[in-house]
Amino acid sequence: MKNKAIIAVFAVSALVAGGVYLLGQNSGEIAENGEGARNTGFGAGQKAIIYKSPTCGCCVGYAEELEKRGFEVEVAMTEDMDAIKDKYGVTPDKQSCHTIAVGDYFIEGHVPMEAVEKLLKEKPSIDGIGLPRMPSGTPGMPGPKRAPYEVYQLKGGVFSEFLTI
Repeated sequence: MKNKAIIAVFAVSALVAGGVYLLGQNSGEIAENGEGARNTGFGAGQKAIIYKSPTCGCCVGYAEELEKRGFEVEVAMTEDMDAIKDKYGVTPDKQSCHTIAVGDYFIEGHVPMEAVEKLLKEKPSIDGIGLPRMPSGTPGMPGPKRAPYEVYQLKGGVFSEFLTI
């Protein structure tokens, strides 16, 4: 009987320890995927409006990535993406599938979060940043990174390098 009591105490202790461990693991997952950190990321308190075509699915993945960083995301569906690109001065060779407005800046396409964070922390005197096309491995795009991401900036109609990742 005494052995059964010892085994029972040991089993309960193991279950409690395992539960505490798993709770700690879940907290890590929540922090990594941003669910528990919505208001602690570099986008906390900022609104991001994503202009996208109703037929584009990868933009949803990018919106989720912004939400993980704390942004309040609004998705604006439009059939006239050309008007949005024109509004921000994004020429055809610099375009991607969606355009985002954050404060006074535009963010064109699947720009890595590292570049978005740099933009919002440094607040340079530019119109916005972008990453042409839809490169593999960027937020919202499946697959591996195949080449450096060359993020551009636009200031007064002139494109130049912002950041290479």
